[in-house]
Amino acid sequence: MNQTTPAIVAQGAVRRLPRMALLLLCVAYVLPGFFGREPWKGADITAFGYMAELAHGGSAWLAPQLLGRAPDVDALLPYWLGAWAMQAAPAWLASDFAARIPFGLLLALALAATWYGTYYLARNPEAQPVAFAFGGEALPADYACAIADGGLLAFIACLGLAQLSHETTPALTQLCFAALSFFALAALPYRSVAPVVAGVLGLLGLTLSGAPTVALLLGLGGALIHALDRSPGRKEVAQQPYWAAGIALVSALVALLALRLDLWRWRIELPEASWTEWRSLGRLLLWFTWPAWPLALWTLWRWRHQLLRRDLPSRHLALPLWLAGIAIGATLTTASADRSLLLALPALAALAAFSLPTLRRSVAALVDWFTLLFFSGWAIVIWVTWIALQTGVPRQPAANMARLAPGFEHSFSALPFALAVLATVAWAWLVRWRVGRNRSAIWKSLVLPAGGITLCWLLVMTLWLPVLNYARSYTPLVQRALALLPASDCAQTHGLTRGQIAAFQFHGKLRLQALGSASSCPWLIVNKDELNSLPAVGNLADWTLQGQVRHPIDRDEDLLIYRRAAEVAR
Repeated sequence: MNQTTPAIVAQGAVRRLPRMALLLLCVAYVLPGFFGREPWKGADITAFGYMAELAHGGSAWLAPQLLGRAPDVDALLPYWLGAWAMQAAPAWLASDFAARIPFGLLLALALAATWYGTYYLARNPEAQPVAFAFGGEALPADYACAIADGGLLAFIACLGLAQLSHETTPALTQLCFAALSFFALAALPYRSVAPVVAGVLGLLGLTLSGAPTVALLLGLGGALIHALDRSPGRKEVAQQPYWAAGIALVSALVALLALRLDLWRWRIELPEASWTEWRSLGRLLLWFTWPAWPLALWTLWRWRHQLLRRDLPSRHLALPLWLAGIAIGATLTTASADRSLLLALPALAALAAFSLPTLRRSVAALVDWFTLLFFSGWAIVIWVTWIALQTGVPRQPAANMARLAPGFEHSFSALPFALAVLATVAWAWLVRWRVGRNRSAIWKSLVLPAGGITLCWLLVMTLWLPVLNYARSYTPLVQRALALLPASDCAQTHGLTRGQIAAFQFHGKLRLQALGSASSCPWLIVNKDELNSLPAVGNLADWTLQGQVRHPIDRDEDLLIYRRAAEVAR
């Protein structure tokens, strides 16, 4: 009998979430955002630019470059995956969609790894519920499945996961391989082949995705936890030192590989000692990991006797705490805080799942009502705004959208509309099911959060996708610039961002060259913010201003178009 566990769970409370329902939820979460979306400004279009350069032979595979500039993230594998997909895709398939295919698979793999990692943590004897005097407690495998269902729902429900997990960036590959490593360390006491393969792929993938430090710390910490684990009833205790040594060896090998490929970079940026900086980080931690973080804190409180004991904390607490701690530490010490925090979500979701057997009914009801009001309210806002775009009624939302997206012309599309209607009906059915007398399953408190974020994400990626593509892609800017570049297939550039370079190469089909190179291109595109530095690399007197273009939404995207003076004189 496990005296220290706070989990008191009967067999009737661990019935499985229907597999088909769980699969449909994952499909409804994964697919929107990978179909019909253009590469968005920022990291998405920038990463795609490097992939396109590799696919077209414009850059070395071990040193990706975009117009002579290395990427901000010292990664290789994400750009390789996108480039390989583009090369393997048929000619009729859009290259940006082809590049998204492996990333959609990586997100699906991250979901699966989170489920299985949580499952094997729940199989730990110290994570099992109290054994009843006359029987009737939850069976170990059924209990682990129910906890894993809750962990996957908590992972999907995290607000910060939606956008970043649907971009073709190194952040998604890091998330996937962190989840694979998490699964490997959790499953190693119970399986051999699958955890070993997943562990090697996970640590190697993290290293090649620009996170060698995370891979090294995760591997060494996992080796230590594995070596010191003394869970009662654990099999093959005598093999623990060998497995721990193997994990440490793999960690050392991937660290040497990162050194050989020159992937180590000092990127520590301590936050400023100011209230504004810490408030911003605090807000990020609060909303990005919601609702996993309050449930994870509840887990640590209710399972504190296994956490604060003299020897190593129980495995089902130590492993996710270590991974979450590494990711949160990276969040506080790197510039890309949100993308670093993404790696903590599988671990926080697992911790959140262990709160489910201990939640009071009043707390569960509070979570349900808050989620119902929050996501239903946002779904109504999305629908009302879409109707206003289509009909002009209500007038105020229509006027707001016309002001925020000037020049945008909306059109009706039947398939996105049908998908949005189906998702809304499914949400209504889910709410009806939850408010009914279905109180037995321990994962029930996370059904509405996961369903709500999936609903809103799907509605945004169907009903709002055209206006988001207009607002968040470079297509309008490139089209305006091309109007001033008649019948030109090349241009010189100065001061363009990596994303702007990738956009002109992809949307405009232009061959770009840096100003100052031996080029006969008669056109020059200049970022207005970098105009003062132009005389250092070229003579402005040689060029005649043809016009200025600006993104219709982002006023900071301001470009100047020049033509060589000798060409104008002809």
